Amino acid sequence: MESGHRIGVGVLLAAGLLAACGTMSNADESTSLDGTSWVLAGLPARSLVPGTSVTLQFADGRVSGSDGCNRYGGGYAATGTTLQLTSQLASTQMACPQEIMEQARVYVAALTGAISYRANGDRLELLGPDGATLATLAAVAQTLAGTSWRATGINNGRQAVVSVVNGSTVTMNFGADGTASGSAGCNRYSAPYKMDGRNITFGQAAVTRMMCAEPAGVMEQEQQFLNALSTVATSRIEGDRLELRTAEDALAAILVRQRAP
Repeated sequence: MESGHRIGVGVLLAAGLLAACGTMSNADESTSLDGTSWVLAGLPARSLVPGTSVTLQFADGRVSGSDGCNRYGGGYAATGTTLQLTSQLASTQMACPQEIMEQARVYVAALTGAISYRANGDRLELLGPDGATLATLAAVAQTLAGTSWRATGINNGRQAVVSVVNGSTVTMNFGADGTASGSAGCNRYSAPYKMDGRNITFGQAAVTRMMCAEPAGVMEQEQQFLNALSTVATSRIEGDRLELRTAEDALAAILVRQRAP
């Protein structure tokens, strides 16, 4: 009887330890935010303004994105499931319609007021001091294969990103076969690309040999775009925006997503 009693106590102790370990594991379980990208999916008791894209990116100790009207950025720290902005958000100062500005205000208040987060697969919830959900965001896949984009800004090689020439269109389609192709503004091009996470490089581009006199500046822009591609080292998708950056983190090109009709 004594032996059986000892075995029974041992089993109970072992079960208790396993349960405690399981509880500790669940309490400590968290998803790293670094390198993730999100788009706003919901705000409590508020419908999102149609056609707006509110984004949130975590990278190298900084948050950045668009509040639907202005670009913003600042520092953050996350330990376990706690979240804290470590600096005041800096923002551009564009004016937008009142309903978009009000949505932006509520979103920024949610981001700055959050003290913790809950990540569940492709969903991220920003939580307030009372545990209430301040904002819900959906994950943005960083995969480029099978996507199509149109350039809105190109590095001109003189340390500036300039808008695309009026009347011209520069596009980029990422094939599943590792080939990027599209229009450079006048000529068609194709170039091999390699991706490893957010790292991306483009090989030598093959380009057709047309000459375009109009619109003015399109041929110079085309060369700037092809030159910019050769400097690309990383990619970042924020909602419907794609940034291609150099190894020094300078912008090589900014593109917006093109969706099938």
